[in-house]
Amino acid sequence: MSMIHVSTTVNGDEVDFVCDPRETLLDVLRDRLALTGAKEGCGTGDCGACSVMVDDRLVCSCLMLGAEAEGKSIATVEGLAKGEDLHPLQEKFIEHAALQCGICTPGILVATKALLDKNPDPTETEVRYWLAGNLCRCTGYDKIIRAVMDTAADLRKAS
Repeated sequence: MSMIHVSTTVNGDEVDFVCDPRETLLDVLRDRLALTGAKEGCGTGDCGACSVMVDDRLVCSCLMLGAEAEGKSIATVEGLAKGEDLHPLQEKFIEHAALQCGICTPGILVATKALLDKNPDPTETEVRYWLAGNLCRCTGYDKIIRAVMDTAADLRKAS
C-alpha cells in the first residue's frame, strides 16, 4: 500500500508526515512525531487514554486515521505546558495527587482542558459527565474531580 503525505498543525506547529493510510492518528503521534503523551489503553475508543483535540473537538486518536489529520489542528497533552511552565491543570493534578500509574492522565488532562475552555464554571456533576469517557483504574476519580474543580476556581479568579 502506498504512503500518504499529510500536512497538519500539532500544538501550534506546522507538521508534515508520511503514513500508511490505515495508520491511526495515535500511532502517527507516537511513532512518527515522537509525541508519546497520548496512550493506547484499549484501541477501541472506550477508555479515553488517547484523547486529543482535533479542530477544537475532543476525539479518541485511536479511532481516527492519521490521514484524516490533513489540514486539521491537533492539540495533545504535550501542548499544555509552555516550556517548563506547567498548565494550571497539570499543577493541580500534582498538588491533589490526581494521578497514579499515568496511563489515563494525558487523556484526562486534554479532556478537562476542553471542558474548562468550553465551561469555565462547571459543577461537579458536569465534570463527572464530561469525563465519563475517560477511564481510570487507579485513583477512584475523587482526586481528579477535586483537581479539576480547584483549577476551574483558580482560572476564574485569574480572569
